[in-house]
Amino acid sequence: MRMYVVHAGLGLAGLLGLLLLWWAGVAVFGQADGLSARFSPAATLASLIELLAQGEVYGHIWVSLKRILVGLLLALLIGVPLGLLVGSYRHLEAATTPAFQFLRMISPLSWMPVVVMLMGVGDQPIYFLLAFAALWPILLNTAAGVRHLDPRWLQLSRSLSATRWETLCKVIVPGVIGHVLTGVRLAIGILWIVLVPCEMLGVSAGLGYFILDTRDRLAYSELMAMVLLIGVLGFVLDALARALHRRWVHG
Repeated sequence: MRMYVVHAGLGLAGLLGLLLLWWAGVAVFGQADGLSARFSPAATLASLIELLAQGEVYGHIWVSLKRILVGLLLALLIGVPLGLLVGSYRHLEAATTPAFQFLRMISPLSWMPVVVMLMGVGDQPIYFLLAFAALWPILLNTAAGVRHLDPRWLQLSRSLSATRWETLCKVIVPGVIGHVLTGVRLAIGILWIVLVPCEMLGVSAGLGYFILDTRDRLAYSELMAMVLLIGVLGFVLDALARALHRRWVHG
């Protein structure tokens, strides 16, 4: 308990230090009555409180979170079964690893023009880009989990005459859940980074859209408020993913 309090205190001190650096940067490099004053912590927090009180921003938050959820579910539906196959068969792993590594190193944002031409604007291209971004950490971590399974578990399963389906459900899947959750946490971090530019693809709602709207209205303090809100939401999502992973591991 004491160690937890110490770590929490150090984390809070780090966040306060980041806030102090933000304030110092605006104070040193900006002018008190200039444009930079709109990017100050005080102006940003005031705009954030005002946006939250008005309530309009909640709709954009919901739309963005829904897109994250859909993209993550699509990546899980594709990545987990494919990772189980790749991790189970060495020849399949040797045949697919170069292609997967090649595709993984292509930024999802570089597909934006192609996807828009093929799917048009709207949610469909966003779902595709988010699923493409989240697929690789889930797939590769699932395959790694299969490879790191204790061989004695599989030997015990065979000695008990378990079918392949029983071995998959009772041995392999429970054994790789921890690796899958690690992939999910990494995927959420990637998704949250990719989401904002994806939501600039001609949609009319979402956090990325709202940032463009504040820029067009020259509401710079609201723009910084949205940047701060995106950071807070991303931090919360990552904390939830870490808590889920810890609960599974310790359970």
